Amino acid sequence: MRTRPTLSWTPTGDPLPRTAELGAVACLLRQGGVLVLSGAGLSTESGIPDYRGVAGSLRKHTPMTYGEFVGSVEGRRRYWARSHLGWRTIVRARPNSGHHAVARLRALGHVSGVITQNVDGLHQAAGTPGVVDLHGSLYRVICLSCGRISPREELDRRLRAANPGFRAAVATITNPDGDVDLPEHEVAGFAVVDCDGCGGVLKPDVVFFGENVPRPRVDQCYRMVRDCSALLVLGSSLTVMSGLRFVRRAAAAGVPVAIVNQGVTRGDEHAAVRVDRPLGGALTELLATLEGIAS
Repeated sequence: MRTRPTLSWTPTGDPLPRTAELGAVACLLRQGGVLVLSGAGLSTESGIPDYRGVAGSLRKHTPMTYGEFVGSVEGRRRYWARSHLGWRTIVRARPNSGHHAVARLRALGHVSGVITQNVDGLHQAAGTPGVVDLHGSLYRVICLSCGRISPREELDRRLRAANPGFRAAVATITNPDGDVDLPEHEVAGFAVVDCDGCGGVLKPDVVFFGENVPRPRVDQCYRMVRDCSALLVLGSSLTVMSGLRFVRRAAAAGVPVAIVNQGVTRGDEHAAVRVDRPLGGALTELLATLEGIAS
């Protein structure tokens, strides 16, 4: 376990004021061994919307739940029709300056690891190794019967072949899981394909609302929290427990928590510092500061 830097903070339940200054965050990173927990706010500058930000999609759209997906043929048809179109936006998205800054901070040793709540693969595309996809990845598909994992590209080819005339009148991506806004009449004729091995139901290898993160993955993340010098939250409102629990675990263990996010978060009371800024510019500035110190 690394020596943990000390900041003037005690978990009183009264959050410190938000600031635009990054000095305290740079201080934590300078010590090395900082664990990053990233959320959808990091990917908005790549054109992928978030759920709960200022323009978050939950204000207008309800995402697919696990219960609806496994319990309804029509629910699966609606999901795959919309996701089939949204996938094109996901694969075209490119890492932004924030993703590249995290990758560089990892390479320099300031960051010990990355846990992401995102399913877009942009951390990996930016070159960050060993990323833990807490909620899975849109780049994989799993069969709910035989458990076979296959590439999303393979499913995309099969869906295109099964729906040669499928063209949507409206296809605006609305959720960070690649869901799009699609009228019901566009969904009605969409053909869903099953597992080509056993005929079972195919599901994206992501954790839907109402579904639990696999326990081994959660335990891996707890170990990463245990071994880090500080926890840095980037672009997450921490509304759901799947991410918030790591902030709570860190705070309970005396691990400093820093949050860089636009707007309030559910973990603010546990933070030693809270920075309210867009992620791309903030992370680029942090990297420039640390690289300047190193030189």
